[in-house]
Amino acid sequence: MKTSSEYLKEANVVVEKIDVEIGIERHKSGEAVFIDVRDSADIATTGTISGSLQIPRGFIEFAADESTPFHNKSLSKDKEIILVCGAGGMAALTGKTMIEMGYKNVKNIGGIGDWVKANGPIEK
Repeated sequence: MKTSSEYLKEANVVVEKIDVEIGIERHKSGEAVFIDVRDSADIATTGTISGSLQIPRGFIEFAADESTPFHNKSLSKDKEIILVCGAGGMAALTGKTMIEMGYKNVKNIGGIGDWVKANGPIEK
C-alpha cells in the first residue's frame, strides 16, 4: 500500500520543479499556460496568477482530456503547462497525472506564496 509521501516522491521525480523567477519570466513571455489547481475558496482568499486557468486538482483529468465535454480548449499536449498550488504538492501530483495523459511539457512552480513574495503578477 502506498502512502501520500510515496505518491508525492514519485510525482516530484517526473514533474520538473522550476524557480519562481523562471516562472515569472515564462509568464511575461505569454507562451506558457498557467494553471492554479487549488479550490476556489483558496483562490478567493489569496488571489491567483494573473491570467491563469483555475482547474481544481480533482477535475484535471476531465479538463485535460480532449474526449470529454469538459475539455478546456486552452490545454494542448504540446504547450508548456506551469502548475501552482498552495505549497507545491498538489501541483506535482497534478503534473504527474497530466504527463501520464500525454502532456509533454509540464512544470511545477510550487506554492502561490512564493509567487506573491517574488512579486509575480496576481489577480484577485
